[in-house]
Amino acid sequence: MAKPKGQQGSVPNRPIYSRISYLYQAASHLAASSRREPSSAAGHRGVDQPTETKGPSQDDTQLRRTCSRHLLTTMRTTSEKAVIRLSPALKHNVCKFCDSLLIEGETCVSVVENASKGGKKPWADVLVIRCKACKGVKRFPVGASRQKKQKLRSSATYTEETDVIEPATS
Repeated sequence: MAKPKGQQGSVPNRPIYSRISYLYQAASHLAASSRREPSSAAGHRGVDQPTETKGPSQDDTQLRRTCSRHLLTTMRTTSEKAVIRLSPALKHNVCKFCDSLLIEGETCVSVVENASKGGKKPWADVLVIRCKACKGVKRFPVGASRQKKQKLRSSATYTEETDVIEPATS
């Protein structure tokens, strides 16, 4: 028996979306746990642990980051094979060159640059995120609103004073 067309609430490729979400959450959990200090396990099963635990070792941190990068690579290839677009918020948190999770101050450095003459144009601010692993750079405009699609720009003229879209005359 076939499903009726036009069902409300049905999402095509739901298992793939779920897998992509799971892979991102697992990668962010691994990356976040590599910078946290472990909880004190003193007194566990009557065995005294040394109280000088400073945090995860360098090898453990590197292993977690490598696993996180592998999960993000798998997430990217899964979305590409299924031809599913990743959300912009998710793309902003992943380096597109080395697939590492961008954590401010730890795996990336972000700076706001203004290349206009002496920084006089406030609308020209650009957020520059530089990955520490591969030295890749991502740039995002800060104050500018997104431009309309080209189809909409060429077919109509927009006047800001009246906020009305007027048809273009040929």
